[in-house]
Amino acid sequence: MSIILKEELPQIIRSTYIIAIAIVLLFVMFIIFVVLMYNRKQLLYIKEKQLKESEYQNQLLQKELEKQRSIEKERERISHDMHDDLGAGISALKLQAEFLKQRAENEDLKNDIDELLKTSEEMNISMREMLWSLNSGNDTLGSFIDYAKMYAQNFLKKTTILIITESENITEETTISTEQRRNLFLCLKEALNNIYKHSQANQIILSFLQKNNKFIMKISDNGIGINNENPEGYGLRNMKRRMQEQNGHCEITTENGTHLFFRMDL
Repeated sequence: MSIILKEELPQIIRSTYIIAIAIVLLFVMFIIFVVLMYNRKQLLYIKEKQLKESEYQNQLLQKELEKQRSIEKERERISHDMHDDLGAGISALKLQAEFLKQRAENEDLKNDIDELLKTSEEMNISMREMLWSLNSGNDTLGSFIDYAKMYAQNFLKKTTILIITESENITEETTISTEQRRNLFLCLKEALNNIYKHSQANQIILSFLQKNNKFIMKISDNGIGINNENPEGYGLRNMKRRMQEQNGHCEITTENGTHLFFRMDL
């Protein structure tokens, strides 16, 4: 009897050992299953959260697009009103002044009327510049360069200064914001005015260069350079401020004339 029990005991131990291993394996598999289910739920939760965040961002984007469309619509309305109302008023004022000049006999009065005509023409030019700035259809690099060239040529056509324009690697459809376009144009106006008044130059080179998303406008003249006693007057400070507001950069060099560089990211 004792011999039989001794033979059965190792068999019981082996069975118990196998059962214990099986239980441990089942427990491990259960733990793995629980972990996998938890990770799956976490992944689903993260995806759901990302989806909600994406939907929220899309809603914000849609609102921003609607806001931009509303702004562009308002800009168009203002430009049309200015063209129809203010433009017509300036034209009527100019015609009336010309009519009065024909009837005037006093030379002093004629001179005053000439000043009035000059002022009305300047107002007309300023209005056209504002209309160009407001028109969202001009928010491309090609449009800006064409207008800048036209303005520079018209500004200098009654002077003895020759202007040469150059363009390099320009992608005309590249978008440029209204503020960037406006500030670049005002820098161009200031630079041309300074050259005309102070440089004694007889030639200007207006260059435009694009390097990927970087845009450079360079204005060079062959004049006498900048007065060392006042190297940075109000005009240059104003141009630098305008460029800084657009996260751009304005630089000036005075070797063989004066060279202004305006750089900005598009």
